[in-house]
Parts: sequence; C-alpha cells; structure tokens
Amino acid sequence: MEYSHSDAELIRQPIGYWSWAAYKAVVSRTRAALAEIGTTQPQWWVLAQVARAETVKTRAEVSRLLRNYLDTGPEVMEAEIDATIAQGWITEDAGGRLGITAAGRAFYDKAAALQDELWAERHAGISDEEYLTTMKVLQRFIHNTGGRAWHH
Repeated sequence: MEYSHSDAELIRQPIGYWSWAAYKAVVSRTRAALAEIGTTQPQWWVLAQVARAETVKTRAEVSRLLRNYLDTGPEVMEAEIDATIAQGWITEDAGGRLGITAAGRAFYDKAAALQDELWAERHAGISDEEYLTTMKVLQRFIHNTGGRAWHH
C-alpha cells in the first residue's frame, strides 16, 4: 500500500482528520453493504443484540445500550427498534421484552455473514498486533482529550 506521506510527515499529521476519514470510510462502506440487503446499521445493532442475548432483553435495555452508538440518539434508536419489529425480525411483548422471529434469525444469519466479510475486508493486511495497538492508541487519544467511549 502506498501511504499519503513519508513516515516523517505522517508523524505530524492530525489524528482528528485521519480518525474522521477512517470513520467515514468504514461506516459508509458498512451502511452501503447493509442497505444492499435491506437494512440499516442501527437495525443490525438491534437484531444482533436480540439474536445474541443469553437472556431476554427489553426494549429499554437495547435502546439504552445502543442510543449512543455513532451519536444515534434515543429517538432514532426507538424508531429503529420499531422498524426492526415492523420488518418481522423481532417481536415485543407487553412487558417490553424483545424476541427474535424465525425470519429474524434467518436475516440475522445473512447479515452476520456479511458483517464477517466486511470485517475481513477492513482487516486485510493488518495483523492482530497492529489492530490491538491501533485500538489502544485511539482509546488513549480519547482519554487524553477528556472524551468518553465504550463499546459492548
């Protein structure tokens, strides 16, 4: 791969720009791929939370967990949960408990396979050691600037 600058120049490049550019590239690619199979990234998050849950989760639990992902917000997250229900992929009972349907399980499997492909695409040519270093460096930038971030 050819880099944008020499090593000496890269060391002086702004992390804000490059982290933004990486975010934009990764999220745009992910959202476009998910749209091709008929879903949004937040709907995938909802479906994955319900499909992978060891114990039944409520709407409130799923919404609370996901609403801060990529600045989605509570209103959008609630609408995405509703859309996932409307798709017939999950159900909600009177107590707010969410369950996966047979159609939801089949779609989850399809979307999970796509996510695996996207993961492999993003990680091509990047060792686990490099990835781990990158994650730690990004978290250190967040810490050093007084930011907060957490992912399940």
